[in-house]
Amino acid sequence: MIMITRILTPLGPMLAGANEEGICLLEFIDRKMLETQLNRLKKLLKAELIPGSNKHFNELNKQITEYFDGTRKEFTIPLVITGTPFQKKVWSALQAIPYGSTRSYKEQSETIGNPQAIRAVARANGDNRISIIIPCHRVIGANGELVGYGGGLWRKRYLLNLEGENT
Repeated sequence: MIMITRILTPLGPMLAGANEEGICLLEFIDRKMLETQLNRLKKLLKAELIPGSNKHFNELNKQITEYFDGTRKEFTIPLVITGTPFQKKVWSALQAIPYGSTRSYKEQSETIGNPQAIRAVARANGDNRISIIIPCHRVIGANGELVGYGGGLWRKRYLLNLEGENT
């Protein structure tokens, strides 16, 4: 069973999901791929989504609020990360990007030891179901342009500016 709830942020409401082990979903509710992500999550965890409370939601709300206040630079809440071994490798590399820093997709593909996998890295970033905490917003184009963020480029810009102001 995956419990779901709304988390309010300065960038709009997010849908959070958690099971007993931790947070498995944090997405902006207006994301175009949200329904697809929910269906994948149900299939991967073999569980239904049920509105309600979970022991992890209070801590999630606290840590997200601290992040937007500029007082939290690392998240400590337990996560349930579901995906292919390649996706998990990409998402682990995302979590290693320091707060306030950015990397290109090319740099990320080199980090995981597969320099030719730039497009696959971009796809895995797009499949990340735990926004902000797994910071796919920190990956930009090789030319420094903001590209590819499921929550919208305006949100990506906001998050990068927020982190830049608090480093």
